[in-house]
Amino acid sequence: MEQKSIRVRIYGTEYPLKVDDENLTRQAAGLIDSMMSDIHGKIPDQPPITLAVLTALNITETLFKEQADKQNAIAPIEEKIKNAITILDKSLEGTT
Repeated sequence: MEQKSIRVRIYGTEYPLKVDDENLTRQAAGLIDSMMSDIHGKIPDQPPITLAVLTALNITETLFKEQADKQNAIAPIEEKIKNAITILDKSLEGTT
């Protein structure tokens, strides 16, 4: 995929970027901008770097939670597959 040059605005600053997926990058930039503004509304005396770090922490916590939720959803399925394989292996051992 060819990279495309775009500009995004996050918390009042414009950033030139080279991206593979323009829509995804614009969505990410929009989320970051929105979250920084929300955090600024709650703690207005903080400098932009603090808002950026708090935003990064919030996004990372969400990512880790989603990964854990995904793993928790997959684990029972993997266990059922392992059980099915064990049953099939035992059945095949009896026919040889």
